[in-house]
Amino acid sequence: MKTLALVTALVLAGLVSGGAIAQTTHSHGATSDEAAMQKMIGDMMPKPSDPPAIKAFKEVHITMLKNMHITLSGDADVDFVRGMIPHHQGAIDMARVELQYGKDPALKKMAEKIIADQEKEIAEMNAWLAKKGK
Repeated sequence: MKTLALVTALVLAGLVSGGAIAQTTHSHGATSDEAAMQKMIGDMMPKPSDPPAIKAFKEVHITMLKNMHITLSGDADVDFVRGMIPHHQGAIDMARVELQYGKDPALKKMAEKIIADQEKEIAEMNAWLAKKGK
């Protein structure tokens, strides 16, 4: 989960900043950070040859990252909640992949707990947004 959070942060930093964090420009115009980001995103794309579980995880990751790419309002509270809802949904979707393809009973139980906890938190965040008129 920590690795996914780091990857998500890096991908979002590149997407949100438009490469503003990049320092080195290659001869073809792409910065080293942009090139690394493009490779990472390419690696995350599902391929027809991927086994079903890998394909499912890749689809979840891409969907989550796409949905986390929100237009920032400048209101840190609103932006936090709007970004966290798809992040939590991604956790739910990953847990569902575990339930479908995983074998370890303890991890399946953890996945069920993640689904319940994250669904509750998504409901709380949606209620907060509604209360704020956002």
